[in-house]
Amino acid sequence: MSTHTVNRRASGLFHSVFSFPNPVNEVAARLVAAMTLVLALAIIATGEVWLLVVLGSEFLARVLTGPTLSPMGTLATRVLAPRIGNRPVPGPPKRFAQSIGLAFSATALALYFVTGSMLAPGVVLAVLSVFAGLEAFVGFCAGCFVFGYLMRWGVIPASVCRECDAGARLA
Repeated sequence: MSTHTVNRRASGLFHSVFSFPNPVNEVAARLVAAMTLVLALAIIATGEVWLLVVLGSEFLARVLTGPTLSPMGTLATRVLAPRIGNRPVPGPPKRFAQSIGLAFSATALALYFVTGSMLAPGVVLAVLSVFAGLEAFVGFCAGCFVFGYLMRWGVIPASVCRECDAGARLA
């Protein structure tokens, strides 16, 4: 096997693992939001820091790889959603929303290490829970809404998502 073939296969493997799907199945996204809500509420209820690490790891995996390395994402896309349905929506706004979730969970973890208490992280997780609940039960993706406005304002170039203006779904 030539070096070029090996490099091409390695590049293809890297891309297949570290890519975010476009489009995304809205049903799977809402299922992941429901799982996120349950996990965030469990962290608030128990104060278990290791669950906060799990939550942050889940968001990081989804931002970097979509559902590929995320147990929640894999369960939603490969097991649950195929039994419920498929509603394709643009991927970039969903990835942006996952990035916001990562920021929230990282902030909660940092606050725990700074304060040594779960009080401040619990407040951050409560806000995250509200948005996860809105996504799961109402279908309102706050990150997608913000993404749409950032596109309108030129912060996110239209080339990122020509076919989608997530805010238009909500207007």
